[in-house]
Amino acid sequence: MAVFTSPRETTINLRAPADQKTLIDRAAEVLRQTRSSFMLEASVQRAETVLADRTRFALSEEQMARFHEALDMPLPDPEALRRLLTRPPPWAR
Repeated sequence: MAVFTSPRETTINLRAPADQKTLIDRAAEVLRQTRSSFMLEASVQRAETVLADRTRFALSEEQMARFHEALDMPLPDPEALRRLLTRPPPWAR
């Protein structure tokens, strides 16, 4: 889960049916969070999930050839890749 410590510097406004607001308020209260904190946390988690699931992409023949070339190139710093793959993701810190 992402934890934000920087100041909140922008506003996000939305309109919702009363029953959804009540549901959100009840859940936030159970977790002892403000509605804003609850909604921001839930939205950030969903955004991270959506973006992490983007695994399909389309390439032209030329782009695919360049992609294969890049995959076949030796790593300039294998230790850097090992460090990257063994550290926890930003949302788990």
